[in-house]
Amino acid sequence: MPFADSTTPPPPWAVGSSGVAPPPPDPEADPRTRGSEPDPHDWARQIVLRQLTATPRSRAQLEQALRRKGCPDDVAAAVLDRMEEVGLVDDVAYAGMLVRSQQAGRGLARRALAHELRRKGVDDDLAEAALATVSDETERARAFELAVRKARSSRGQPHDKRVRSLAGMLARKGYAPSVAYAAVRDALAAEGIEFDD
Repeated sequence: MPFADSTTPPPPWAVGSSGVAPPPPDPEADPRTRGSEPDPHDWARQIVLRQLTATPRSRAQLEQALRRKGCPDDVAAAVLDRMEEVGLVDDVAYAGMLVRSQQAGRGLARRALAHELRRKGVDDDLAEAALATVSDETERARAFELAVRKARSSRGQPHDKRVRSLAGMLARKGYAPSVAYAAVRDALAAEGIEFDD
């Protein structure tokens, strides 16, 4: 093997004009610093595609990522408009996915989901439409499931402490006090524990 040790020079085809082998290209390097002037639209597309490969994102999140990289606003708008046209950026689908995953996975109520959608930059009208897919009945059922699960881990604790702990957990997930109280009452009733309203 001609490259077996560092004392053996590389062959001429592996060395640049300076006589030193060039470093391997860095795939994450900013294309703006690679010698020739890149097309800013292509550069912005690459950033957006990398962002979308990691996780779904809203248009507002992608705009922020492009702004952090110094992308001009007009280029960002053109690239994101095109990405919307081909369906790679879709805030309606994103909002629906976020509501479903956060409601099923973390058990968030509509109020907490609305906060998450706002934080991710989803338009209020789109957020409202996505939140409308969560019915009152679904929300009450999810609150009950969460209360039952939490109640199992709090057995043996004083009654008042359990009630406060269960209600507090549901409040942090965005459930209204009336929904949280009913879920706690029903979860404890399932264990044969009754308490006054």
